Amino acid sequence: MGDYSKALEFYEKAHKIKEKALPPNHPELATSYGNIGEVYNNIGDYSKGLEFYQKDLEITKKALPPNHPSLATSYNNIGLVYYNMGDYPKALEFYEKANRIYEKVLPPNHPSLAKAYGNIGQVYNNMGDYSKTLEFYEKAHQIYEKALPPNHPDLGFSYNNIGQVYNNIGDYSKALVFYDKALKIREKALLPNHPTLATSYNNIGQVYNKMGDYSKALEYYEKALKISKKALPPNHPDLATSYNNIGLVYNNMGDYPKALEFHDKAHKIYEKALSPNHPDLAISYSDIGLVYNNMGDYSKALELYDKAHKIYETALPANHSHLATSYNNIGTMYKNMCDYAKALECYEKALKIREKAAFPNHVDLAICYGTIGQVYNDIGNYSKAFDFHNQAHKIFEKALPPNHPHLATCYNNIGQVYYSMGDYSKALDFYERAYKIREQALPSDHPDLAICYVLFYISSIKIILPMSVFLVQPASGTNVKVGVDDFNITYATIETDSVSNCHFILIDGEYEERQFA
Repeated sequence: MGDYSKALEFYEKAHKIKEKALPPNHPELATSYGNIGEVYNNIGDYSKGLEFYQKDLEITKKALPPNHPSLATSYNNIGLVYYNMGDYPKALEFYEKANRIYEKVLPPNHPSLAKAYGNIGQVYNNMGDYSKTLEFYEKAHQIYEKALPPNHPDLGFSYNNIGQVYNNIGDYSKALVFYDKALKIREKALLPNHPTLATSYNNIGQVYNKMGDYSKALEYYEKALKISKKALPPNHPDLATSYNNIGLVYNNMGDYPKALEFHDKAHKIYEKALSPNHPDLAISYSDIGLVYNNMGDYSKALELYDKAHKIYETALPANHSHLATSYNNIGTMYKNMCDYAKALECYEKALKIREKAAFPNHVDLAICYGTIGQVYNDIGNYSKAFDFHNQAHKIFEKALPPNHPHLATCYNNIGQVYYSMGDYSKALDFYERAYKIREQALPSDHPDLAICYVLFYISSIKIILPMSVFLVQPASGTNVKVGVDDFNITYATIETDSVSNCHFILIDGEYEERQFA
């Protein structure tokens, strides 16, 4: 149940006995190395995990024929470590080696073949190639439907994977359909306090959180938490995930004390359960940093983001997506503190990682372009701002459905550039596009809609009235009141660049369920 130090202790004792009793290339020794590698992989020590899995592979290659299923398992394990390290081409290479063996030795509807397709799909999912992801997930699903009874947990797992893709591309209604199918199977097939049931509730909660339906999100996250409390020991990382998810909702609702309360509960568990350089601990620091950012305590947020970054630099390869997210978060702090040179430096580091690691039309690449565009807008380099926002827009149009909130954010950002240039009619055009998307995609009381109303109205008034009637020009990163003396109208205080920032912090979805065969 997550007591990895104990597991390691017993696996190492068993290994010493096997080393003395067995010849050096015995398959049991390979299994022993594999068990130790699995523990290191689970605690986030990926280099150690890789070391032991490769020892397993060396013996397996010598001891077994080239198409033996155990050799496929060894390739699969190494692929999993590379996946966790964010080295997706390497992960794909090893998963495909495993898959080729399975295709040769197994019947076409064998569940292990379905799992191999699922693993390849997961890599394409993280690379942002969602059409390829769906192709492999659907191959897996077709096998599960033929090979398994209708309420088998693996069929639920398959529905869950397909739901994850629709969640990632912003088709939330489709995501809910597939997540609900997974949940129904799990409710029938599993005990009422099974941790996998909690995973289903977490995934559904996440969709509602993204849709801005926070009461529904809390309802599902709290169901997950109840199960996790009953099913898991008090310091299990999955329990921390439940606390973390609830904290994210309270953060989105603007209840920052509650958000910090739940994030702190999660963080204490991670500190006890994980190694000091585990990536999940870094994610925890980042989530707490996000709350302080939203509270306007940028120095505290920066301190926490720096802690996260140090862990990522130690634990992950130089081109891992988490490092890009980390640079992005730190860049946002510098942007909020008006240190635009430092912000650009961080955003450009994030962009270099994304350009090397991501699929050309990956949403995260578009987000990088958008953040850089915001900085150029803030420093008055409008041609550069347009250039980057347009690059972001091209990717969003290709990768996302037409009513995705990221597209609305992109239109708002382009509108901001026109507004800064004093072209209020053009700004109004783009704010209106953003508003139409958000009106369709979000509930009527969502904060992003409120921001759209204000931006839309300010631009409308600017067109109708001479500029001199405005008491204060909205400035990026500042809280301002906009008043029109002639009409005795004062609008509520708003953070004018919150539209830009709200979708660009921790956008990688680091709290999503991680699924492997």
